[in-house]
Amino acid sequence: MRTFDLSPLYRSSIGFDRILGLLENPARLQTVDNWPPYDIAKTGEDAYRISMAVAGFAQDELEIIQEPNLLVVSGVKAEDDKAEYLHRGIAGRSFTRRFELADHVKVVGAKLENGMLTIDLERDIPEEMKPRRIDVVTGKTPAASKQIEGKKQAA
Repeated sequence: MRTFDLSPLYRSSIGFDRILGLLENPARLQTVDNWPPYDIAKTGEDAYRISMAVAGFAQDELEIIQEPNLLVVSGVKAEDDKAEYLHRGIAGRSFTRRFELADHVKVVGAKLENGMLTIDLERDIPEEMKPRRIDVVTGKTPAASKQIEGKKQAA
């Protein structure tokens, strides 16, 4: 297995420790599983939708949990031992699907309709995290210097 040295990235980046940690930790990678099938769509500038085909699952058999930077969707199908199947082609097995979420992405709603589970996500960046313009002033004294606590000392 190839390993990459990410230490040069640490020298020139600030606040990306979590992302670089994800790249360095291959144990977090899950095996490739293609069931149940799903789509991820961008529905707006800061809005996303996950559509997942969960035919045969009832609402009480599905569970959606949002953890910090992680969305876990799982389904546990109740077993029907009464029927004797001659052929069983409809997948009704339990599943767990994990989605890594970016910072400030939260689930705003979920619905189950016609065998499709739809999860709406939205990136809600707090006002203090949004870009702001810093005015540059000229002169000898800074315009925004304020004394917060204590008394001024005589020179």
